[in-house]
Amino acid sequence: MVFSSSLFLLYFLPVFLIIYSLINTKYKNIFALIASIFFYSWGAPKFIFIVLASIIIDFYLVEKMNKTKPGNKKNILISLSVILNIGLLAYFKYANFFVENLNAILNNFGCTSVAWTKVALPIGISFFSFQKLTYSVDVYRKVHSPLKKISDYALYILMFPQLIAGPIVRFNEIADQIEDRKWNENIDNKLTGFFRFTLGLAKKVLIANVLGEEADKIFAMSPNEVTSGIAWLGTLAYTFQIYFDFAGYSDMAIGIGRMIGFDFPENFNNPYISRSISEFWRRWHMTLGRFMKDYLYIPLGGNRVKPVRLYFNLWFVFLVSGLWHGAAWNFVLWGAFHGIFLIADRMFLLKFYKRIGKIPSTIITFFIVIIGWVLFRSDNLTHAFGFMSKMFEFKFMATDFNFNLKFFTILIIAIFFSFWGSFKKIEDWQVRLFDKKQNNKTIIIMVISSIIMFIISLSAITSSGFNPFIYFRF
Repeated sequence: MVFSSSLFLLYFLPVFLIIYSLINTKYKNIFALIASIFFYSWGAPKFIFIVLASIIIDFYLVEKMNKTKPGNKKNILISLSVILNIGLLAYFKYANFFVENLNAILNNFGCTSVAWTKVALPIGISFFSFQKLTYSVDVYRKVHSPLKKISDYALYILMFPQLIAGPIVRFNEIADQIEDRKWNENIDNKLTGFFRFTLGLAKKVLIANVLGEEADKIFAMSPNEVTSGIAWLGTLAYTFQIYFDFAGYSDMAIGIGRMIGFDFPENFNNPYISRSISEFWRRWHMTLGRFMKDYLYIPLGGNRVKPVRLYFNLWFVFLVSGLWHGAAWNFVLWGAFHGIFLIADRMFLLKFYKRIGKIPSTIITFFIVIIGWVLFRSDNLTHAFGFMSKMFEFKFMATDFNFNLKFFTILIIAIFFSFWGSFKKIEDWQVRLFDKKQNNKTIIIMVISSIIMFIISLSAITSSGFNPFIYFRF
């Protein structure tokens, strides 16, 4: 079940919100948990029992660890929790990748391949595995005490708004809200939350889907069939598709969370206006960036080490980030690609960007990002390099591939809304717009806008058969 489906919009969400608002406060968490289990089971019924079992084991491991005095026993318990979560992620997400590469090596040496039954990937495992890790580590570090009820812990992990694709909500950010959020459940939050949800829905349905349909057609073609013009248009289409798809989902998750009293962290902040790759990663998938910094980069030594080690740490963190996105060599190379430019930023690029000014540095950074997206989108490295070679042939010959007016209109709209945050006043206005505190006039405008966006988006969903969600594959 995806947010941008008629089933979710017309049945699941309205029924959930009505019941949630009517029941007694002491039952809200249990009801939200039951709804979340149902939501996950709808899309992955075979895996819900594995997820629930891992939640139960993890809860009691961390509870035991919290009661244990510092020492070897405590360290063993936190290690078991980390191994459990990393192990599940590694098995389900990377076992196929490992066996496929092992068999390729064996075949090269004339050896027999390893027999293997492919492992299916549980939906959202990359996201809820990281959230389970933050619970264990935050409790171990004494950042926050553990939850008293296993049902509250299960709700933290399985909460349906951010279960499938984030944002990654760290335990210490939301622990108090799980136990008590009466102060956050009011009509203003419900209305501004609905506005945020419909805004994300419009981004996904009205922009990302239109661009994605053409991007899929182009990336499905052999590089030999693609001209330079088609390759660049396909890359641009995907560049804006992935942004409006993923940012739209985050908006929807944040909006639903606000409607039921939760404050989820922001996940995107006009990433394409960045003036360096370092800034891009402070604006793109911000919750992942903060997770990698606090739970991997800093434990590796952070900025406190010598330059060579610091550069290695940066590169390694983004290598892991690339692998986290997908079990394929193109994702690994994508992570390494970004890691190299982060190192270059530290060494000399930031100084160069400062000299050339805002507009040239933004253009260069955007160019680097879209080249990276070719690696990210392609099915394999052969296709990626073949596609990029066509982009840089600069042979703009005639082709049978036709784009309609709707595609170009939406592409222009996407470009406009991706870069309008370059103006400081616009960026400040966006921050105010997403704030919970709004005057009555603004709320009325939000409600009217929400109804219009909801109706138009629902119409687009029912009239089109193309409605994928990019991050399901991660």
